[in-house]
Amino acid sequence: MSSAEAEALSLLSSEAVRARAHTLLTLGLRDELLHFRVASERLEVAADLVADTTRAAYPSLDVPLHSRWRHFEFQGVDRWSALSAERSWQSSEEAARAAFDLAVVSVLLDAGAGMRWTYKDRKSGAAIGRSEGLALATLTMFEDGLFSADPRDPLRVDAAVLAHLPMEEFRRGLQASDENPLVGIEGRLNQLRRLGQVMIDHPEAFAQHDSARPGGLFDVLAAGSKKQVVPAPAILSTLLRHLTPIWPSRETLAGVPLGDCWRHPLLRTPDTTDGLVPLHKLLQWLAYSLIEPLQWAGYEVTDLDGLTGLAEYRNGGLLVDSGVLTLRDHKDAMREHSVGSPLVVEWRALTVALLDELAGTVRRRLNVDAAAFPLAKVLQGGTWTAGRSLARKLRSDGSPPIRVASDGSVF
Repeated sequence: MSSAEAEALSLLSSEAVRARAHTLLTLGLRDELLHFRVASERLEVAADLVADTTRAAYPSLDVPLHSRWRHFEFQGVDRWSALSAERSWQSSEEAARAAFDLAVVSVLLDAGAGMRWTYKDRKSGAAIGRSEGLALATLTMFEDGLFSADPRDPLRVDAAVLAHLPMEEFRRGLQASDENPLVGIEGRLNQLRRLGQVMIDHPEAFAQHDSARPGGLFDVLAAGSKKQVVPAPAILSTLLRHLTPIWPSRETLAGVPLGDCWRHPLLRTPDTTDGLVPLHKLLQWLAYSLIEPLQWAGYEVTDLDGLTGLAEYRNGGLLVDSGVLTLRDHKDAMREHSVGSPLVVEWRALTVALLDELAGTVRRRLNVDAAAFPLAKVLQGGTWTAGRSLARKLRSDGSPPIRVASDGSVF
């Protein structure tokens, strides 16, 4: 392995995300960034809002982990648990592979849906938008066997089906149309198709105990565990190693695709990774969402705070709307920015670093410690809901404070 390849691989980790985000925060605290100023004293205001939001939603502070599984809990019903209970699984491993299948597909489709799209839930009749709507849509598609190659076994995702998934069926499953437009639908489908092909091309990772499927990653993690203990950062590293190639037109270094990694001119290092800022938002969201399936299968997941906060617009919006972050040029709030622009990279990196700082203040407000209340609970309690709530108070459509052009594969 060349030194450049080793340096590239070093960016495929939560440690790299956190370290480089804090490097940019240090510049922000010195007022040396290009687009944002940091008012760290406003963290107290943001922490009050997050703590109040957490207490309102979870009065006993029995907060679950932030993950996709929360979105499958709708109107007081845990839909995945109900669906899983109807199935006679042959083993805990079989159930875990199915849960991995659902989580991978649902999370990869969980980029921002746009303000106009909604999903009409066939069980409740409710029209739901955004992440919750996408969750119920993907759960229903999964339940109906849209991703399965075996009509007798609908609760699975097969690589061969994903690789050739028809747009018409995909649109129908998501109820997307000209009248109900879903942002980035072509990008979402192409991402699933690429995932299917990657799984076909790499049976050593995805087909150890079955035909190629996302659930094969459960077997990779299980085989790499020691005494059924899996550190959370190892989940992310596994995902980055095997799933990063599914994203198109992103940075590569020494032939290594870097996924959700972008350039910022002030991030300086004395090696080939100079200027590169890894964020890995969707795959960190997926890593959080695979913790519970591992636990259900009898594995212990440790070092939850080894993962970082999520560099997305609800957490980032909370920091802008509460005044922790302010734009140097206020006209930038009126413009749409590409996801790879220095402004958006700066915003997302600052979000990651400031969530670490915010978490400590929130814990003090709630009188809990990090062991009992890891970052995943702060997010769930939490920052994401507080960010959405504040956005709705400040803007009638609840949109984020900064407009980002999305292709359906980042936000």
